[in-house]
Amino acid sequence: MLKEFPPVLKEFENLLSRNRIFMDRTIGAGPISLESALSYGFTGPNLRAAGLDYDIRVMNPYSSYEDFDFKIPIGTQGDTYDRFMVRQEEMWESLSIIRQAIDKLAKLEDQTSFHAEVPEFYLPPKEEVYNSMEGLIWHFKIVMGETEIPKGEVYHCVEGGNGELGFYLVSDGGRTPYRLHFRRPCFIFYQAYPEMIKGNMLSDAILTMSSMNVIAGELDA
Repeated sequence: MLKEFPPVLKEFENLLSRNRIFMDRTIGAGPISLESALSYGFTGPNLRAAGLDYDIRVMNPYSSYEDFDFKIPIGTQGDTYDRFMVRQEEMWESLSIIRQAIDKLAKLEDQTSFHAEVPEFYLPPKEEVYNSMEGLIWHFKIVMGETEIPKGEVYHCVEGGNGELGFYLVSDGGRTPYRLHFRRPCFIFYQAYPEMIKGNMLSDAILTMSSMNVIAGELDA
């Protein structure tokens, strides 16, 4: 992928990023100010396109993101063109992160184990599940949630493709959550859509929706 994808990505970039027709259609379409984006609770590419360099992988690193070097692309106008360019640049940064990860993996002495040694939470290999009673039972116990969770509450979020994807979990000490809530980025920034298209052309409404990358499944209350 690292060999085949970059030339294709560059071809699309050359085709669109400085294309006068594309720029005329996207610059100024569906803009949102940084102040409004923050008031709605924007995160991710849509917030960065409005001018704020906020990325959870940098602000609150997880999964060893602190060991990688990457830039945070930002825009200035918060319009369709900026949202396109931010995501375009983020693909280049993702390729860089993948290259760095491969280089780091190549330097590891252990080239066979790539998961934490916590068998109580890690599914056994499929071969063991299909060929041994112990593997089948252990797989069943993990999948069916037969794990005692301490009492308490926790919130953890990651930098998803559309922004902050958060998980709020409350446990009363049983095997199932007392409460579980998801912070879906699309559910939040979709509320700003009517404001973003107000006064624009009908055709701009389609461009704006596409550039926001709204995932319909996240809109369910």
